[in-house]
Amino acid sequence: MKRTLITLSVAGAVAALTIASVAYVGLINVGADDPHWQPVHTFLNYVRERSIAVRARDIQVPALDDQQLISSGAGNYNAMCIGCHLAPGVEATELSQSLYPAPPNLATTEANSDPAITFWVVKHGIKATGMPAWGKSMGDEYLWGLVAFMQQLPKLDASQYQTLVAASSGHQHGGGE
Repeated sequence: MKRTLITLSVAGAVAALTIASVAYVGLINVGADDPHWQPVHTFLNYVRERSIAVRARDIQVPALDDQQLISSGAGNYNAMCIGCHLAPGVEATELSQSLYPAPPNLATTEANSDPAITFWVVKHGIKATGMPAWGKSMGDEYLWGLVAFMQQLPKLDASQYQTLVAASSGHQHGGGE
C-alpha cells in the first residue's frame, strides 16, 4: 500500500511538473486564429455540451409560440446578436468570421433543439468563446423572447426577418440597458 501511494505521488508530481512546463514555455497557442488540435477540440466540445445540459435540465420552458414574445426577441436579436450570429439576408461580418470557435449562423442553423439549453447559453454565456452572459443585464422574460425568436429564425427569409424586427419594440431588456 505504501509503495502504491509513493508511486501515485511521484506520478502526480511528474504530471503537475509536465503541465507547468508546457504552460511556462508557451507550447499551447491560445490565438483564436489557430484551431485546437482535434482531440482537444472534441474534448472541449464534449465538456461544453455536458456542462450546459446538466445545468439546463431543470429549466421550465414557457410557451414559445407567443407572437409578443417572438416580437420582443426579434428586436433584441437585431440589436445584440446579429453581428456574430447573422440574420436572413445578412452577410458574414468581420466579427462572425474572426471568432474561434466560430459562432453558429442562426439564420441557417437552429440554435438548439432544446430551448432550455438555448436559454441557459443566452443567460450565462460561454467562457472563452465571445458569447456573453446576457443574464447579467436582461430579465428572463427578454431572454425567453430571444429563445422564442431564435426558434423561428431559420424559417424566415430576409423580408420576414425585417418585418418582425420593424414590428418589435426594438432593443429592450428590463433595465440595465
